[in-house]
Amino acid sequence: MLARSNPQLNAHGELVHLLTTEGLPKAVILHILDTAGTFLSVNDRDVKKVPLLRGKSVFNLFFENSTRTRTTFEIAAKRLSADVINLDIARSSTAKGETLLDTVANLSAMHADMFVVRHSESGAPYLIAQHCAPHVHVVNAGDGRHAHPTQGLLDMYTIRHYKKDFTNLTVAIVGDVVHSRVARSDIHALTTLGVPEVRVVGPKTLVPSDMKAMGVRVCHDMAEGIRGADVIVMLRLQNERMSGGMLPSAGEFAKSFGLTPEKLALAKPDAIVMHPGPINRGVEIDSSVADGSHSVILPQVTFGIAVRMAALSIIAGNTR
Repeated sequence: MLARSNPQLNAHGELVHLLTTEGLPKAVILHILDTAGTFLSVNDRDVKKVPLLRGKSVFNLFFENSTRTRTTFEIAAKRLSADVINLDIARSSTAKGETLLDTVANLSAMHADMFVVRHSESGAPYLIAQHCAPHVHVVNAGDGRHAHPTQGLLDMYTIRHYKKDFTNLTVAIVGDVVHSRVARSDIHALTTLGVPEVRVVGPKTLVPSDMKAMGVRVCHDMAEGIRGADVIVMLRLQNERMSGGMLPSAGEFAKSFGLTPEKLALAKPDAIVMHPGPINRGVEIDSSVADGSHSVILPQVTFGIAVRMAALSIIAGNTR
């Protein structure tokens, strides 16, 4: 029954696609995090490769711009010894009017084993997973406002690395929550892993109405939201997704919800500060905080390679 209700899992409850952290069993999340830990040492080797995906073809289909996610997926697949093909969307047949499913069908005919998909439309990776060949796996690298599961998982890895245990933490997610697929992926993973208090913090126009239903505490005051927090996840202000009137100005947002040393002092003394990137310095986070001793923003990127290696290797080893 588990597999039928979750398109990511096969009949044995094993991961065959990674589309969202929502509904992902705790055991699967922990398996990915544990496996990622074994891959961290690969980064320190002279030859940074293991043969787990040798002979497999991984196609990166990024219909939306990305630097960190696309690059870390490419590095992860190559370190697993896969053949990696980066589709140039601007010059692909989709730019000539070919449908998404026709593009995928043609790439499947080229013996693709895995598609890593980023798309501006929510649900696009699900559509591909429903229609691709049985041997092909799909990993969601971010779809619209919906989900960014590997970012959520690397955030969980980062939190566990620094805080060890999830069951006594207060985590504050701050900023442009309404446009953030990272926020949703983090919330689903945090609640599944047993974090007792998850807060979302932001102006009313940037916090969606369904947050309380997701089991989180909503705060529209920055001081209330981060006071006593163990982990602060700052989100990028996504101006490109905003319609008029959602914010008076970036300056007003920074004044009320930007993370400064003074505001950070309200959190626990050993609090960590995270950010999925790219950073808008001086808007959602002050440079002195982004580069300061509480920041784990760059380690997040390093951990992201190991987490994506883990996800790709686990998924490739399971069949539908």
